[in-house]
Amino acid sequence: MPARLDHTIMHSTDSTASARFLTHLLGAPDPEPFGPFVAVPVEGGLTIDYADFIVQPDQIVMQHLAFLVSEEEFDGIYARVRESDLPYWSDPGHQGPQRLNHRSGGRGLYVDDPDGHAIEFLTVSEGPGS
Repeated sequence: MPARLDHTIMHSTDSTASARFLTHLLGAPDPEPFGPFVAVPVEGGLTIDYADFIVQPDQIVMQHLAFLVSEEEFDGIYARVRESDLPYWSDPGHQGPQRLNHRSGGRGLYVDDPDGHAIEFLTVSEGPGS
């Protein structure tokens, strides 16, 4: 049986603000404190645990999270991105400002969270075996 990812830790300057940023975009319930972390539960039992105590703010290294969502979920996320006046891009290099991508026949966009982590939302998986 292949391993299943249980949780990942995202370094942040303000774990509550970063977790709320993600739950707002996802249209999910408010994040919950879990020990020293602020946890965002997602599909399959995975949690994204935000931590603001592990590294200093100048040591945060940008990470990338990609969320595969349904067309309906994407519509909601896209609406919340626009309502929040967030900059978004069609690619991870920020070359397509305020545009969606349509790779593999789906839709996708990238936003940066408060600490500069790249958050991607896509409707068609582009990974190996998809």
